[in-house]
Amino acid sequence: MGRSALSQSRRGPQCAQGPQNDKVVCQLADCRGYKAARLSHIRTIMHRRDFIGLATALPLTLPWRRALAGQPDQGTAQTGLRWQAPSANGAFDAWLGGFMARALAAGWPQDLLTRELGGLTPDPKVISLDGRQPELSRPVGDYIRKTVSQDKIAAGQARMYSLTFWPAVEARFGVPREILIGIWGMETGFGAVMGNYDVVRAMATLAAEGRRQAWAEAQIFSALRIIASGQISRDQLRGSWAGAMGQTQFLPETYVTTAIDFDGDGRKDIWRSEADALASAANLLVKGGWRRGEPWAREVILAPSFDYGLSEGPMQLPAAWSRAGASPAGALDWSLQEARTPASLILPAGWTGPAFLVFANHMAIRTYNNSTAYALGVGLLADAVAGRPGLVTPWPMELALSLSDRQKAQSLLGRLGFYAGDLDGVIGTRTRKALRQWQVSMGRPADGYLTPDLIFALEAAGWGMPSQPSPSLQAWP
Repeated sequence: MGRSALSQSRRGPQCAQGPQNDKVVCQLADCRGYKAARLSHIRTIMHRRDFIGLATALPLTLPWRRALAGQPDQGTAQTGLRWQAPSANGAFDAWLGGFMARALAAGWPQDLLTRELGGLTPDPKVISLDGRQPELSRPVGDYIRKTVSQDKIAAGQARMYSLTFWPAVEARFGVPREILIGIWGMETGFGAVMGNYDVVRAMATLAAEGRRQAWAEAQIFSALRIIASGQISRDQLRGSWAGAMGQTQFLPETYVTTAIDFDGDGRKDIWRSEADALASAANLLVKGGWRRGEPWAREVILAPSFDYGLSEGPMQLPAAWSRAGASPAGALDWSLQEARTPASLILPAGWTGPAFLVFANHMAIRTYNNSTAYALGVGLLADAVAGRPGLVTPWPMELALSLSDRQKAQSLLGRLGFYAGDLDGVIGTRTRKALRQWQVSMGRPADGYLTPDLIFALEAAGWGMPSQPSPSLQAWP
C-alpha cells in the first residue's frame, strides 16, 4: 500500500513494490529500494505545490483564502497557540510545537491546528516500517509471477463488465478499463487492503523523523485542507503507513490536486466510491502523459545477432526495431497503432528473459510508481484481464542478490575502471551502463543485467579470484 505513497513523491531512481507489505528491491531502472522508500520520485504532476497554488483546490472559508494568499486572519494570527506535549518524545514534541507555530504564523486557523494536531504522539509502527531496508533484491520474474496471479486475473475479469461506469470513464479519460483494473488490483487488491493508519499521525511521525520532513509536512497541510473542506473527516482519513489512501492509494497532496467526484455525490471519496477512485486514477495517468488509443508495450523476440546494448536507448518506430532484429512475439504483426508509435527496448530480466518494446503509456503508468517492474505488472495484469495472450518467453528462474552483492559489483566495476558512482547497491542507470561497457570489453551480451554469474566473473577479472558463489547469495524465499 505504501507503494503509491512513496513513488508519487520520490525523487530519483525507481522502485518495484508488490502488494501490501511486499517489500521488494528491483534490479531494474534506477531502483533505490522499496515501495516504502519511494518518497521522492514525484513527477511533474506530483511535485510539492506551494500553498497559494492549492488555495482553490478545495472549498475553503474566507480566512483560509486570506491566509493562503499571504494575508493572515486577524482573528487567529495574534492568538497564542495553546497545546499539550504529551508524547514524552522530546524530538517529536519539539517538531510538533515548531510546526504548529509555523502554521499558525502562516495564517492557518488555530482551532483546526489544535483539534487535528494537538495531542499527537508518534506512531512506533511507522518508524519501524520506514527504517526497514530489504536485504535481498527480488528478481523481477518472481515479482511478476506473484502480482499477475490467476486469482487477481479472475477477480479483475469479474469487474471488467460488472461496473456500469466504465464506458463513461473510458470516454472521458481515454484510459482502458483493464489498465485501471491492473492498478486497482496491484495497489489494494481491488479495495481489500487500503490500510488503517491515521494518515495525519503517520505523516507527523515521518516529518518529525526528519529525513523527509518537507515532503511529510506538505502532506499534512494537504490532509488539513481535505478535512477543512468537509468532504472527508479525520476519522475517514486512513491509509498506509506512508500516507497512501483509498482504493487507488493517493497521497493527500495527490488527492487535493487530482481526485475526482465522478459519481456526482459532491464528495471525492476514493475510499468507498469505486467510480471516484478509478476515475481519479485515470486522471492521474492522463496528467502523467497517457495517450488515448496507444499501446503500453509489446513483447518482442530478439534475433541471435541482436545488439543488446540497444536496450534502454532512444525510442524508435517498430519498423526500425524490426530491422535491428526485434520481431513481435506471437502470431500477430504490429498493429496499425503500434506501427506508428515510437518505443524503447527493455530487457527487465536480461538477455535470457522476455524483451519488450515499451511505448509512452508505459511511462505514464510509472507516474503511479516509477518502477519498470511495477509498470510491467500493471500492464501484464491488464492484458491478462482483457484476455490477451501471455508471454512467449518465460521469466528465468533467478537467485536473489543481497545488498552486499550489489555493492560488491559496483566496487569491482570501479576497480576495473568502468564505474565511479556511490557504492550504494542501487543497480540504476549508471551502474547498468558501466556493466554494459564491461560486458562489451569481455565479449559478453551487453544487457547491463546483474546476475550471480556476472559477479563471479567480475571477481575473477578484478581480483583473479576463483568463481565460488558468494556466501551472501541465496534463493528468494
